[in-house]
Amino acid sequence: MTSMESPAPITELTESHCPYCALQCAMTISSAGAVSPRMFPTNQGGLCQKGWTSSGLLRSPARLTTPLVRARGMLRPAGWEEALDLVASRLTEIQAQHGRDAVAVFGGGGLTNEKAYLLGKFARVALRTSRIDYNGRFCMSSAASAGLRAFGLDRGLPFPLTDLGEADVVVLVGANPAETMPPFMRHLRRAADGGGLVVVDPRRTLTAESASLHLAPAPGTDLALALGILHSTVADGLLDENYVRRRTTGFADAWRVAAAYWPERVERITGVAAADQRRVADLISTARRAYVLTGRGAEQHATGVDTVSAWINLALAHGLPGNFGSGYGCLTGQGNGQGGREHGQKADQLPGYRSIRDPQARRHMAAVWGVREEELPGPGPSAYELLDALGTPEGPKALLVFGSNPAVSAPRVAHVVDRLSTLDLLVTADLVLSETSALADVVFPVTQWAEEDGTMTNLEGRVLLRRRAVQPPEGVRTDLDVIAGLAHRLGAPGDRFPTDPEAVFAELGAASRGGAADYSGVGYERLKAGEALYWPVRGEGHPGTPRLFTDSFAHPDGRARFTAVDHTGPAEPADDDYPLTATTGRVLEHYQSGAQTRVIEELKAAVGAVFVEVHPDTAARAGLADGELGKVVSRRGEVVARVRCVPSARPDVVFLPFHFPGVQRANLVTNPALDPMSRMPEFKVCAVRLEAVA
Repeated sequence: MTSMESPAPITELTESHCPYCALQCAMTISSAGAVSPRMFPTNQGGLCQKGWTSSGLLRSPARLTTPLVRARGMLRPAGWEEALDLVASRLTEIQAQHGRDAVAVFGGGGLTNEKAYLLGKFARVALRTSRIDYNGRFCMSSAASAGLRAFGLDRGLPFPLTDLGEADVVVLVGANPAETMPPFMRHLRRAADGGGLVVVDPRRTLTAESASLHLAPAPGTDLALALGILHSTVADGLLDENYVRRRTTGFADAWRVAAAYWPERVERITGVAAADQRRVADLISTARRAYVLTGRGAEQHATGVDTVSAWINLALAHGLPGNFGSGYGCLTGQGNGQGGREHGQKADQLPGYRSIRDPQARRHMAAVWGVREEELPGPGPSAYELLDALGTPEGPKALLVFGSNPAVSAPRVAHVVDRLSTLDLLVTADLVLSETSALADVVFPVTQWAEEDGTMTNLEGRVLLRRRAVQPPEGVRTDLDVIAGLAHRLGAPGDRFPTDPEAVFAELGAASRGGAADYSGVGYERLKAGEALYWPVRGEGHPGTPRLFTDSFAHPDGRARFTAVDHTGPAEPADDDYPLTATTGRVLEHYQSGAQTRVIEELKAAVGAVFVEVHPDTAARAGLADGELGKVVSRRGEVVARVRCVPSARPDVVFLPFHFPGVQRANLVTNPALDPMSRMPEFKVCAVRLEAVA
């Protein structure tokens, strides 16, 4: 019996959380699907436009309600047993012919903890493939690698979000929460009102409009800017020498690099005035409580890990991390971007944030899963490398996609779509017919946020319970049902892949026990009782850990690590043929690839197509005026977009939102150059030119 055959009763009003970003705003959902905000520490009673309209997802006519199977080039309706049998049969054939790694799995940062966990288990136990990764590789991976390197542990915010509300100074690097997670801005009011909100962004965003000081460096120069501010910190006598001596290592090596980046030199590299660099150092130094926060703008580079490390170095130099009321943090983007990277859907990871290379971790997981340790595969390739290898002689011949839309979201996306088209089998589990599902051989229609129980881990490491509030459409099953149905057909014992979310979460707790991200003490009952549980929660009765690093950091010696990092610039600088720099990002009305938000009429009416944001002089030089169609061209492709002239824009930069399909895909032009450590693609910088459309 599946979980869909024995659902829990639905009450008239259900307390739950938003389906979108990692803020996970609290809301109440009626049994008819209407949403209203509720008071909660993260959103403080607010919702953004996406949250207010999220009920449209539940009743959208675009919902899939029956499996689809491709026949003679067209997708046709099929029964569940037919579709599951077909996929299992084809997977078995492909692995028999080409080996275990001929089948790959691609997950998502919006999947619940239960789904992310079971998907990783499915890949390694039922398929026994090493080829699994997820779209979070394109979001938080650089900050995760930098955090692990500096602190020995990666949790987006190692403190409750509400701590920011007491800050005098917040330095926000490469993030635009006024559009991406608007209720977050409530926590920055004190800093903004007191003249202490610093925003680092090449664009004059809505967030930058709220700032006391907006620094607009050239894209790809954030690392140099951090070095300049660190130089000012030391040269002006603002270094917290006692903290550096007691709680860190590696400062001397980091300073040897930063010593060469005096503010006037950095001004020439970045365009940010030397006086403003010194002002930031002084603001942090004189603040009673201060934070440095990074977002995708700092991370989505081929040097993303080093860039984030440079900002962590600055925070360490001022003694912020591990001090109550101050710190460093990363603003996680996707709804379960934190939990999604903890429980095994990353290529190099096992549940509990364990390394798949660690013999002790492998023994632990083999015991939990009831398999031999030697049966567990090793690490596989990262997300872009996985997609790039599809259909090649040594690459996967089949791909299963859960909770992602790489046909829009992947870098060098035209190439990725070509690779998808070479597969012997492409299978998706989806709510709507996304651009990736439209290419698939089999599409499974699955439930969504308010139609199922499951846990999410928000940007501050707090585990939240999203409750089933409405009946799903007839004919739809959960992702857990799909995973279990395939696993059983592939020969897994009947009890190895449970479909009840609470049972899966209990197993996740056992799997994560003793790991860095230990959920063993969480449990549905504690969450239902309203306990605020931040991981690690090491066993029943453990209160959780809202603030990390207060006593020591997670390295064996208890100290944080400075890292010596140097500025090298973008992988693809502008030149005579491509004289502009393109950067990408989100807009208020849409989320990720837009597969969900583009089916909501109110959001689509507000922003229904891609645009290119450009300085009026830059548009004029290309023979374009505001409102006309232009073409952004890179070495990899071109995007046709409506010109939006913005006088505050840098003349050397154009901006494209990445939510739109077809010829509007921003990732037709982006550069797939990868960070050597995180394997993050360089979404934020590529060389382009702007042309009129014939």
